[in-house]
Amino acid sequence: MSTSSSTTGSGTTDGLPFYGHVIAGQEVPSIDGATMASVDPFTRRPWATVALGGQKEADLAVAAAREAFDSGPWPRMGFEKRQAVLHRLADLMEEHADELALADTHDMGKPVTQAHHDVARSVWNFRFFADHARLATGDVYPMDSGHHAYTRYDAAGVVVAISPWNFPLMMSTWKVAPALAWGNTVVLKPAEDTPVSATVLARLAVEAGLPPGVLNVVHGYGPDSVGSALTSHPDVDRITFTGESGTGRVISAAAARNLVPVSLELGGKGANIVFDDADVDNAVHWAVEAIFRNAGQVCLAGSRLYVQRGIYDEFMTRYKAAAEALVVGDPKDPATQFSAALASQEHFTKVKSFFSPESLGGGTVVTGGLLGGEDGEGWGVSPTIIADTAPDARVVKEEIFGPVVVATVFDTEDEVVGLANDTPYGLNAMVFTENLSRAHRVSGRLKAGTVWVNCFFIRDLRAPFGGVGDSGVGREGGTFSREFFTEPKAVVMQITR
Repeated sequence: MSTSSSTTGSGTTDGLPFYGHVIAGQEVPSIDGATMASVDPFTRRPWATVALGGQKEADLAVAAAREAFDSGPWPRMGFEKRQAVLHRLADLMEEHADELALADTHDMGKPVTQAHHDVARSVWNFRFFADHARLATGDVYPMDSGHHAYTRYDAAGVVVAISPWNFPLMMSTWKVAPALAWGNTVVLKPAEDTPVSATVLARLAVEAGLPPGVLNVVHGYGPDSVGSALTSHPDVDRITFTGESGTGRVISAAAARNLVPVSLELGGKGANIVFDDADVDNAVHWAVEAIFRNAGQVCLAGSRLYVQRGIYDEFMTRYKAAAEALVVGDPKDPATQFSAALASQEHFTKVKSFFSPESLGGGTVVTGGLLGGEDGEGWGVSPTIIADTAPDARVVKEEIFGPVVVATVFDTEDEVVGLANDTPYGLNAMVFTENLSRAHRVSGRLKAGTVWVNCFFIRDLRAPFGGVGDSGVGREGGTFSREFFTEPKAVVMQITR
């Protein structure tokens, strides 16, 4: 994004639509009038103007959220009324699905059909957590001493939610929905590269009837900007972040100074294991989804593919053909399956660096590479499969966050479990086998927060979501979200005298 100081408002002097901060129920420009351009990665031209905030906007947003929590109706209106408001917001999101989907498509180049899928998942996040909070039960602890003990789950307070650029709307709602459902107030900072859907969401929240200050959105950068101002703010009670592992460490250190609990969902280097008894058609289908969906810009991507020797040649032939059959094109075209542009020039440059001979570690590019040849055309990378790579090569060890998979042959179960666990990351893994005992056995041995067996990216919002090692701290989803976004309280009563 580039910064400027163009006039703010619903229409700007540059002729582009304007998207402001939403603070205390009002959409506002930055105090100093600063703006930034949101660039469409496919056209490589600005398509929207966005308010660029800093310390002052962060302070205003936190103050609005603090007042709304301490004095406003939201934490006090009860689960049933909050449930109704959140369902109204979900209804409005469905009515504005095209607007929300195109916002993410313009901002990061996501194929619009996939963006619509993200909108549907985002709607479900609100509906699920609204219902979950309403229906959840506490615990009762029978005591023999004439006392009665039970638990309460009271809202924690002001939540700072920092969402990533790869699933802008969906990951924002994954954080915002449970926080709101349990009675918290929220300050959402979307990634600076993908800000627009957050403002649209906040506009809809106001229309749905969320009281002022309950959901605030501030735009800006991370270090020395809105991000650092929010994560170090003394009036914040919870911080939830999804993004790069190094940034997670910085946020964790800032939060520790104020003893603020954090939930961190960070990077990944997912292992996709295909045993020789797998359904090959099914395994190929999901292997394509696991690395080429969203152009591989997924923390859960199956970027390390391990195929047992008995089916390796057959699998690779089918896999290469499936990768090459993907329809590459304009992400705004509903027929496009794979965007011809990564999310930004900066990210394209990073992914491009993995094609150097040093990074490949002697590996062979089976198919794919930079769109347009050696220098690339635009910011595009084709669906890429690499084979015969040294086990310590950069493409094997580091998170690429692009449409690049490294395929490796293996012989035994022990061997592949060792290879899969040979990483500082531990977010997810996949296992393809028709042997039920093996599926359970290998799933138990893998160092990962989620293991998908014979599928990928299937979610039950009751289940814990998160990773180990460099992939993060904590879990969210269902009661795990409840425990993070509330202060569990024990109440112990004497009932006899």
